[in-house]
Amino acid sequence: MRYLSTCAALMLVAPAFAQEAPDRAEGLAAWDRIFTVTAHPRCTNCHVGEEGQPMWQGLGYGPEAVHGMNVRAGESRIGAESIPCDACHVTSAAANTVPHAPPHIDDAWRLPPVELAWLGKSSAEVCAQLRDPETNDGHDIASLVDHLQNSAFVNWGFAPGAGRSVPEGTLDALVHDVTVWGAAGTPCAGDQG
Repeated sequence: MRYLSTCAALMLVAPAFAQEAPDRAEGLAAWDRIFTVTAHPRCTNCHVGEEGQPMWQGLGYGPEAVHGMNVRAGESRIGAESIPCDACHVTSAAANTVPHAPPHIDDAWRLPPVELAWLGKSSAEVCAQLRDPETNDGHDIASLVDHLQNSAFVNWGFAPGAGRSVPEGTLDALVHDVTVWGAAGTPCAGDQG
């Protein structure tokens, strides 16, 4: 089923590229918009490295603020080593309407894999990371598009409710930009062009 939904998604965008594939400049412009999303605190605060310590940067809790309660998701990425994410974050499809309340999401709360750490990384570092299946949790562009469209976390990130900040743009725009970036050959600014 996942394969079929990915194929269907690619067929929907294929007519846009049927005449001519996007060039490097268009791919780099799409990447710049993608990085604007990946660099937003709504994303980077959970896309952290091996320390497994989520952040509250740029979300009204003060600069460089570490997630409260000394949470460390550790190697498990779910907080099994300290306080599980779901001790406060709620796994449910309920709407997020109460400011500063634990957020709801219709999936098991966890941090992304260590390979997808974005916090503190430059555009060139994240670009190289996301185009390489060895460092992006095994995704090619088609499965990355599928992940964006179907991940409860990504969807929540664009609509977290209760007045929470969101990345610039929309999820549909991000999917489009990832598709353009992929069709252009996943260029990064530091590549030899």
